Amino acid sequence: MVYISGARYELEQLWYHKGQPIFKFRGVDSIGDAEKLAGQEVCVPVSERFELPEGEYYYSDLIGCRMVECGSGEMVGTVTGWQECGGAPVLLEVNGGDILVPFAAAILKNIDLAARRIEVDLPEGLKDLNSGSRV
Repeated sequence: MVYISGARYELEQLWYHKGQPIFKFRGVDSIGDAEKLAGQEVCVPVSERFELPEGEYYYSDLIGCRMVECGSGEMVGTVTGWQECGGAPVLLEVNGGDILVPFAAAILKNIDLAARRIEVDLPEGLKDLNSGSRV
């Protein structure tokens, strides 16, 4: 089962076309019915998610993790969300977006979901980059 806008759907089939997932839901049998769901977020219960390989993470599992700097242990903040920027790496939002941290192995040195902790090696000036006034 998956959920779209709060409604429950049974997934019959999933395939990829030109890198995009194509879903076939039970009872959605016409193009008109499918178009109503196009672009919607498909939510999968945590208990039914695929297990990811070592070193890969569901972004939603990172929400609430404390982000600390390697070495000093200085608290950077708490992951509160993420932004997808097309082909660019995902940006983790820290403290409601006050700091945006690229989801990159060069920066995220250790992710410990059980401890809800992410150790980072932030590039010089990254914390100051987003600290100005918002537009």
